[in-house]
Amino acid sequence: MSLKGALLLQPLRGFPLVQKGDDIVDLIHAALQTTGVSLEQNDIIVIAQKVISKAEGRSVDLNDIVPSARAIELSAAAEKDPRLIELILSESNEVLRVRPGVIIVEHRSGLVMANAGIDRSNVSGNQALLLPLDPDGSSSRIRDGLSKRAGVHIGVMIIDSIGRAWRNGTIGTVIGASVVPTLLDLRGQPDLFGRPLETTEVGWADELAAAASLTMGQASEGRPAVLVRGVEISGAGTARDMLRPKEKDLFR
Repeated sequence: MSLKGALLLQPLRGFPLVQKGDDIVDLIHAALQTTGVSLEQNDIIVIAQKVISKAEGRSVDLNDIVPSARAIELSAAAEKDPRLIELILSESNEVLRVRPGVIIVEHRSGLVMANAGIDRSNVSGNQALLLPLDPDGSSSRIRDGLSKRAGVHIGVMIIDSIGRAWRNGTIGTVIGASVVPTLLDLRGQPDLFGRPLETTEVGWADELAAAASLTMGQASEGRPAVLVRGVEISGAGTARDMLRPKEKDLFR
């Protein structure tokens, strides 16, 4: 992967409120036309997780959830709705930490995150929005559809805002990727003085996710898709490449 010069991040205009069953490829294609741009070789489309989850029907009505005894117990410690805790448990492999206002889990995808990534912002009524079942797979399907329609080699990333154990604040993080170099291993490459790098691995896709997240905004901006241009993409990484093995996770 290399930068070809300036890096352009263009939010796509005219993206509608997404409903279950919507074709994301069609919506991105229409938003590209509204914005007045066409896909070019090596472009990357970055998409907010929320629109993918909505299109894939990952919305759940809390009124339909019956909390278990474990959920009721944890809800007291986390000071959260026990029905929401039940959803978090159903989406998780393991509960890692519980504090008032937050429960940290290992999501079924392997991501370590607050509240299993379940979101209640920008959804109607008593709904809760779960993460996509297979973000890498969703990225691949969207990428194939857009690439075939435009006739160019592109990449796709799905991102979400995730907190980190050692820093305040959330940051845009890749949770799904297709034909994007996610983790760059630079070990062995020389520095400016010819000394080989010993430990350098770059979370390239997360760096791009953070930049795209700034462009999207976090509240009512209505910009869930961003066109990235200026990168020469190669390789075929996935978001799972970014997950640190449990035995190497010093914060467990």
